[in-house]
Amino acid sequence: MTAGPAGTPDPTGAGRAGFVPGADRSRPPAPGDLALAVAGRKLLTGPAGGLPRIGDLPADLDWQPIGTLDGVPAWGAEVVDPETVTGRWRGWRGLATDLPAAQADLAGRALAVLTWRRTHRWCGACRTELADVPGETARRCPDCGLTVFVPLSVAVLVAITRPGPAGGPDELLLVRHAYGPTGLWALVAGFVEAGESLEAAAHREVGEEVGLTIERPRYVDSQPWAMSGPGTLLAGFTATVTGPDAEPVVDPRELTEARWFPVDALPAELPPAYSLSRWLIDAVAAPAR
Repeated sequence: MTAGPAGTPDPTGAGRAGFVPGADRSRPPAPGDLALAVAGRKLLTGPAGGLPRIGDLPADLDWQPIGTLDGVPAWGAEVVDPETVTGRWRGWRGLATDLPAAQADLAGRALAVLTWRRTHRWCGACRTELADVPGETARRCPDCGLTVFVPLSVAVLVAITRPGPAGGPDELLLVRHAYGPTGLWALVAGFVEAGESLEAAAHREVGEEVGLTIERPRYVDSQPWAMSGPGTLLAGFTATVTGPDAEPVVDPRELTEARWFPVDALPAELPPAYSLSRWLIDAVAAPAR
């Protein structure tokens, strides 16, 4: 929680730089507030490529609080007929390429919140219509009390290294997935199961996908990742393989290929620069440059 000008708690995040998630409904949207208009999995950008303002869009949209960006409130709304508004509809991947990270995170949260609201209108226990919980991104059943929050799916990424030949650079394991951007060399990755720690998921995914064992994974960073679905959070690790001569054995259901590359001779087909996967790869390769 942030503090206001007088040092009192500020649950809105309005006095804080960057993107701060929030659910403040204490006032209606103002014309100068940021607008995240969503149609399916796409978001609206203005003529200059940035995020539009509330005053630029139809007044009858059902705006929901998303948070603040550099202290400016941000609101999201679903647009049933995208042709009725002026601007360019873009997927999150394109926005993450062109927008600053804070704006991309804001866009990802708008996708997650609005998708969740559309798919969680009714109580799953007694079928009563859910109501918003004041001050929270949550919905509660007025009859049975069931409270529903935005689901969060966590996935781990693991940059696995091993010592290179005598006098040579370390090597990094890169894989090609059987789904998604199949032409890229990426990292071993997978979703965390219920009851599993991040580290345990890293060990399991490495064993399942490439048949290797690793030393204790070392946490590096995390990133919201709307491209894998609304509400996805990536947690990135580095790890050293336990056997320096071990070779990967791929699970063909997940991967098409896995290879060791010298960290000073990585392939060109790597994940985009804005992705946590690329950050991990660059961090491992940095000492060799």
